[in-house]
Amino acid sequence: MQQDRRLPAGSMSRPPANRLRSVARAGGRALQHLVINAFLLFHLLAITCWAIPFANPLTALSRSAVRPYFLWAGLFQSWDMFSPLPKSSNIYVEAIVLYEDGNTRNWAFPRMELLNLKDRYFKERYRKFVENLNDDAHAELWPDAARFIARVNNNRPARVKVVFLVRHWSAIVLRGDGSYDGAPWDAHIFYAHTISARDLE
Repeated sequence: MQQDRRLPAGSMSRPPANRLRSVARAGGRALQHLVINAFLLFHLLAITCWAIPFANPLTALSRSAVRPYFLWAGLFQSWDMFSPLPKSSNIYVEAIVLYEDGNTRNWAFPRMELLNLKDRYFKERYRKFVENLNDDAHAELWPDAARFIARVNNNRPARVKVVFLVRHWSAIVLRGDGSYDGAPWDAHIFYAHTISARDLE
């Protein structure tokens, strides 16, 4: 005689708890993949529009749309190093710090060609900053740079009096055999900032 084995009411319609958890995990992973793919796709398209060396209304519109984010994230890059006019000289900026007692000190931002690979990795941003600092179109940076240099070097009994920013450059000269060589280095003081007590705070 066969017994009638009845299941509790409603048990057929309720999936096991572990099945619900696995469905939730699968849904979470699908959402993660969707977010990651959207993030990657956005950056690939945005970087392409930003760095593409063409000027047309569509790329100009794309660049203006992503400009705030790219400036904040440090993702901006241009082709001006390569075209249409590659840089024709080697340039670096250093400072002469004059103290109230008449002593001076030379101070320079980190120069990539003088650093080892590890230090270059962490200090590469200084190269770009100095490129902009050297450009007369960015003269609004000069007072802040001078104040920063004064604070960094304000470690003597005498207070910093003046900071001079000095541009060093060497033209890249084309030789007759098609190779390039550097001309002798030249220097020019392009900015002087008198340091007040407030600048050192």
